[in-house]
Parts: sequence; structure tokens; C-alpha cells
Amino acid sequence: MDFKIGDIVTRKSHHNDMTFIITDIDNNTCYLKGVNIRLEADALIDDLEKYDGDDTEEKEFEERLKPEDLNRDDYFYLPGKILHIDADPDYLKRCLDYYEKMNIWAKGIKEKEENIKVHIKDWINEYNPNIVVITGHDAYYKKKGSTSDIKAYKNSMNFIDAIKEARKVEKSHDKLIIIAGACQSDYEDLIKAGANFASSPKRINIHALDPAIVASKMSLSDVGTDIDLKSILESTKYGSSGMGGVKTKGTMYIGYPR
Repeated sequence: MDFKIGDIVTRKSHHNDMTFIITDIDNNTCYLKGVNIRLEADALIDDLEKYDGDDTEEKEFEERLKPEDLNRDDYFYLPGKILHIDADPDYLKRCLDYYEKMNIWAKGIKEKEENIKVHIKDWINEYNPNIVVITGHDAYYKKKGSTSDIKAYKNSMNFIDAIKEARKVEKSHDKLIIIAGACQSDYEDLIKAGANFASSPKRINIHALDPAIVASKMSLSDVGTDIDLKSILESTKYGSSGMGGVKTKGTMYIGYPR
């Protein structure tokens, strides 16, 4: 079977469990990126099958992601501002489209994981966000060490360095919400570095929108009220297996009269 860049495929060796888009082809090897999951991979051409099915599960998930129903008769609302830094331009656009759908102000910046730490303080000072998302791609390589060994992760150290730089600007978890990580990231060390929310407690792959879903929930949560942590995590594709966090307050101010 002939394959070309842009084809949607699955991997036979992984029981066709996930859809990918082919981003490059080198001889018999295809380089892949998850359609909905923040995952990069490669596979031999013989391992691939073209996918032309109807992703009902994904459609049902996105149907649940609707704008908050706010009472606009008497009150007005000032949601928290989001700075979303993403190493993947396709996922970044998808997240920005989601923020727009949720009626939330967001600034998106595309930057490689290893470079985020260099610029993040300048970006925070320039855009003055309430919420910062630091994401892209990551992976845990079992052959390189245990889950507690930071050297066993593709980009977790880069995320940790970026979190620490952001916390130099604002130490308070209530005044600056940080959401960090990607597929299989070192959840515990991201939280210890200063993130409010991080992936991935069970070292699983996460949905492309999961960091944005958490950011939106925080943007639309009352600044004077402790968040419903479990409810926020359950709104993501894989729940507390994919994302975890610490209790804090929201970022949205509510005013009266409208």
C-alpha cells in the first residue's frame, strides 16, 4: 500500500488503538504525530494501515466541551487571561480555537520545549497572564530508568526548568496558575517545581486539548472560591490518570451590575 505525508493511519502492532498523521517518510520508516493525542512516534510502512473510519468517541468527547453557561442577566464576568506556550503548532492552533469557543482571552506562542525557559519570564511580564500553559511533546522511556529518574523523560526537565523560571516572576500558586507537561511527563517533579496542574500521574498519553481544558476551567472559576479539583480533572479526556493538580482558587472576577 502506498502512503504519503498527510495520510491518517493506525499501527497494527498496537492493535490500531490510535490515529496518527504521517508527517514525514524516510525510506521504509514513517514519522507520525497523534491526531488527538500529544504523541510523536515512528513506524515501518508495513506496520501501518490507512484509517478512514468515523471517530465517534472523539466527536462525543468534543461535544462535551461546551462554553460555560454564565448568568449574564445581572452580572458581568472577567475570566482569567491565558498564555499558552506550545511546541506543536497544530495542537497550539487547536487549543487557541478552543479558548475562542469558550470566550476566553488567550495568547498563543509556538516555541520548542528546550527554549521555553529562556523566554518565559519576558512573556509573562509582557502579557501579564493569570494562567500559563507549558506543553508540547514528552515521553517516558522505560529502558532509560524508573519513573522517578528525570533522565528517562524526553522533555520533562525542559518543562521543569520553564516552571522554575515562571515562579521567579510570581511565587504564589493563587496569583499565577501554571499548567505543565505532555504525554507521559514526570508529574511529581513538575508539581514539585511549582506547577498547579501537571501530567501525567499514570504516565499515560494525554489528549491534545487536556492542558487547555484545565486552563479554561481555571479561567472560568471564581477568584474567591476554592476550585472543585476532582471535577476539573474529570473534564479532561483521561481524568486523573492523565492530569493531576493541587487545590487553589480560580481566576475569574464577577462584577455587578452588568
